[in-house]
Amino acid sequence: MSCPICARETDPKYRPFCGKRCADVDLAKWMTGSYAIPSTDPDDVEEAIEAAERARDEDTRH
Repeated sequence: MSCPICARETDPKYRPFCGKRCADVDLAKWMTGSYAIPSTDPDDVEEAIEAAERARDEDTRH
């Protein structure tokens, strides 16, 4: 099995990664939104936008 970040051999301690650095790189990608599951459903996008706008409006009122 090879590391999904750098393609080197994996280390059982950090599986599926080769080491701490690549595990941290992967975590950073998740935390910054680099990994995402795309949605083709326009309702999902519209609902997300509406929810974000409601939350923003509530924050500005307080």
